[in-house]
Amino acid sequence: APATMLAEPWAIVTSMFLHAPNSILHILFNMIALYSVGPVLERLIGHWRFLGLYMISGLGGALGMMVWAVVAPGGQGWQTAAYGASGALFGLFAALLVVYRRIGADIRSMLIWMAVNFALPFVVGGVAWQAHVGGFVVGGLLTWLLIGGIRPWRGKSLAWRMQVYGWSVTVLVIALIVACNFANPYGWMWH
Repeated sequence: APATMLAEPWAIVTSMFLHAPNSILHILFNMIALYSVGPVLERLIGHWRFLGLYMISGLGGALGMMVWAVVAPGGQGWQTAAYGASGALFGLFAALLVVYRRIGADIRSMLIWMAVNFALPFVVGGVAWQAHVGGFVVGGLLTWLLIGGIRPWRGKSLAWRMQVYGWSVTVLVIALIVACNFANPYGWMWH
């Protein structure tokens, strides 16, 4: 829950590897998504950079929850608890979309798959669309930087660019999470 996110920061990371067991359909969608997107990206960017992209996208999912907490009517967003891999997975979706768009691949089927996944929270209850959006934006941003980014750095190795851009995006996301928490009606530490 955004109300306790800074009091229990480990929950941001652990939630990327857990899932609520009450929706087998949602877990199935996540596993199909990971199976269809994960190996392609991992081959393109390598094991450790793939893990970095996954983790940073997951942080983006947490940021999506925090932004929702700030803007949700009546402060209801602060108690909207969520966990699951969806934020990180949507970052992988965005990454593949950015790469495919860059190389000129046909992305129509991918756009349909993403539309289905973006619509899922409105069909199946208990799905955090806020984390989907946050992960998608952050994963897309990081990938856009990796394949484009600052012109003088384009000739640098992918490993170097991942270090520079990955850490920069991570610091930015954490700073935005902390900034959102200033609006937390429950304070910095909530028990």
